[in-house]
Amino acid sequence: MRVKKMFAAGMAVTMAASVALSGCSSSSKTTAESNAESGAATGETTAKSEVKKPEKITIMVNGTVTTKANNRDAFEKRWEELTGIDLEIIQPDHDAYFDVMGQTFASGPENWPDAILLSSSYYTGYAQEGALWDMTDTWNNSELKASGRVTGEEVIDNMKIDGKLYGLPVTRGNGCITYVKKKWLDNVGLEAPETYEEYLNMLKAFTEGDPDGNGVNGDTYGVSAAGFIGQEAPFTNYLPEFYQDAYPSFELGADGKWFDGFTEDSFKSALTRLREAYAAGYIDKETLTNGTKDCRNKFYEDKFGVFTYWAGTWATNLKNNLEANGRDGELIPLKPIKELGSYVERTAPVWSITSSCENPEGVYKYFIESMLDGGEMETLWSYGVEDVHWSKKAETILDKPYKEGEFHQRESLEQPGTQYTKQHIDPMLSIVKWDGDPGKDTVAESAKESQLIFNENCRQDIIVPSSDAMATYNGDLTTLKNSIIADVVVQGTSIEEAYKRFESEGGAKWSKLIVDSLNEKASAK
Repeated sequence: MRVKKMFAAGMAVTMAASVALSGCSSSSKTTAESNAESGAATGETTAKSEVKKPEKITIMVNGTVTTKANNRDAFEKRWEELTGIDLEIIQPDHDAYFDVMGQTFASGPENWPDAILLSSSYYTGYAQEGALWDMTDTWNNSELKASGRVTGEEVIDNMKIDGKLYGLPVTRGNGCITYVKKKWLDNVGLEAPETYEEYLNMLKAFTEGDPDGNGVNGDTYGVSAAGFIGQEAPFTNYLPEFYQDAYPSFELGADGKWFDGFTEDSFKSALTRLREAYAAGYIDKETLTNGTKDCRNKFYEDKFGVFTYWAGTWATNLKNNLEANGRDGELIPLKPIKELGSYVERTAPVWSITSSCENPEGVYKYFIESMLDGGEMETLWSYGVEDVHWSKKAETILDKPYKEGEFHQRESLEQPGTQYTKQHIDPMLSIVKWDGDPGKDTVAESAKESQLIFNENCRQDIIVPSSDAMATYNGDLTTLKNSIIADVVVQGTSIEEAYKRFESEGGAKWSKLIVDSLNEKASAK
């Protein structure tokens, strides 16, 4: 199958076009399952009710689903109690997820899971190669769509490829917003930046001054990120102030034509900004090899003061973890600086079913659709297991007392000293109306503020279609682009030399072939 070819071409690092997302009663069935079996008026057709219930479902997920460290065994046990189905979870290390996923697809359909969590970069490619099941008709005739509870149908429509749906998002895509430590700003006598000049001046002060107030100048730095470029769209979201209007992959112009943003002057200007800031010491010297967890830990340890990370719930997570480490937790979520204009809301991750799955309708109904049942299963995916991840018992958590019947998150198993804020589904980003949300009154003000600022200052990323040329060349093209970016920023290679290499090593040719294929595909519609 050509999926092997796609992996060999470097699909594990493709930049074709996005991964973040993670109650109970004595009942052993989800709301949807109980309604189906009792013949309740759920909008489900006779044919739908005859969908065969799987005996076992195998899934591949990243660290946004409850991890082993957070008692995934209890999560899995509760899921199985609610469905009566055996669930096998394949969960690589979060930072290695894309590589392991690519290797799994390349190993052959006999090794594929039934369902898999995909970002848009991989979703479009695997759909193009026939590795994903077409769920269009199943979605259109589903109980969920007929329920009237879906508030984000446009998010689902945005995932259609040539009118076909190969994966269902259960949340909005969300995106990253820049957080600044308020105490650090106060210590260096600065206000929150509104322009790139002010942003750079802040990084300079955080790097050369004493923003952490320990009496030592120059033992901190301004900003860190998990790489200079992301592994998934929108790619520039961890260092947006440097990239501004530049983009390293394929974009749709105002004239309706596709082009490669890497070849534009705007991207060369972005590389220059990054190189200069890195040489000045404003950017963490380990940025090239950082994972997201590395960045978070350094932030909690007060090694740097500016962190662009996910809006909403993560604002509270960052605050709580700073305070758990004895640091000041007050963060300022920035509006986009003038030159940036807006943050980018990534294309939502999706749950897809592989084409090797023997009972795709059953997996859709009992696994994917049940996540949004508005009942016990949605509670499980949003908050975890009762009395493990959350509780309504009278108890004291981290010195805060809770009354009997008061919903609250319990202390994190993976990050002691902090409370959980969500599990896989962030209720603030859910695409369905959920009147029975048990935690709706517990969202922290810091999360609300961050999410509001992001929502009011973002634009939606668009999904990039795949093509034969994309599948053949984009892996090698991406590897070359990433290498050039690293050389320019870390090694100080000149822009002129960098783009000579892009030409001589085939990048310009591959880029043109992909652009031509995208435009040919667009004109054929």
